[in-house]
Amino acid sequence: MKILVTGAAGFIGSHTAERLKELGHDVVGVDNFSSYYDISLKKGNAKVLQQKNIEILKVDLRYDNLAEKLPNHFDYIFHLAAHPGISKDSTFGDYFSNNILATQRLLEFAESLPKKPFFVNISTSSVYGLEATFSEDVAPKPASWYGITKLAAEHLVLAKCRENKLNGTSFRLFSVYGPRERPDKLYTRLIDCGLNNKPFPLFEGSEKHLRSFTYVQDIVDGIVRVFGNEAICNCEIFNLGTETESTTAQGIVTVEEILQKKIATEEKPPRAGDQSRTKANIDKARKLLGYNPQTTLKEGLLAQTEWFKNNF
Repeated sequence: MKILVTGAAGFIGSHTAERLKELGHDVVGVDNFSSYYDISLKKGNAKVLQQKNIEILKVDLRYDNLAEKLPNHFDYIFHLAAHPGISKDSTFGDYFSNNILATQRLLEFAESLPKKPFFVNISTSSVYGLEATFSEDVAPKPASWYGITKLAAEHLVLAKCRENKLNGTSFRLFSVYGPRERPDKLYTRLIDCGLNNKPFPLFEGSEKHLRSFTYVQDIVDGIVRVFGNEAICNCEIFNLGTETESTTAQGIVTVEEILQKKIATEEKPPRAGDQSRTKANIDKARKLLGYNPQTTLKEGLLAQTEWFKNNF
């Protein structure tokens, strides 16, 4: 099958594209190589994918003519491109254009194709709000621009499904970590600080935050379970993540054990919109898709630490 992966040079997108290729599919990846973080990291991810015969195109979903830039046949679209996280340097316009406008334009492109592809939207636990411990049928209460715009993007996709204009689904991901994690995220920054003797910036109160830290390959395991389950997934939302909760403090201790050294911390003011707790309720995905993440936090962090040492 021919598959389009958006955000393919990013953290989760690159792993997803890689897995799809390993499953024998013809994969085309697109990315706009934004400057949200060091572009050289995305270029490195893209190079790894290109070495595995995955075509990577520089495409901006917001502004480019997608009909001109992309092939006119795909069996699936996996939409991972987004403006991520909570950043004081990002404007609402950044989140709106990348998460809402880009999704709408991609949907219009998908709807224009001769054969309508199955549309897999990648959403986030941030749509639930400051506490993300709920099943998919609970009303979301996002508390950040990121969560608000990702929820809007999800509704755009599901509206097309309800109108029978496209078939598709949305996966809400919980606290993903692992090799290729962005440099601004917890574990890449923590490992960097530990190895390079730099103080780790710890937001006030965040050491007590509870997270469903989920290894990236366990997330991809869930994403690819759409194959063969299209009828079950159509118009549905699924949480993907581990049910095991860990505090940020426990995560710091785990990295310290792996590095065999104490990591100094530097307290920063709390971040507005930062979630206090995430715990993936995956009853639906387990029952309907057979989803069952297995990687422990230490196993995943050992892999991420090894990746960091080999690449930086």
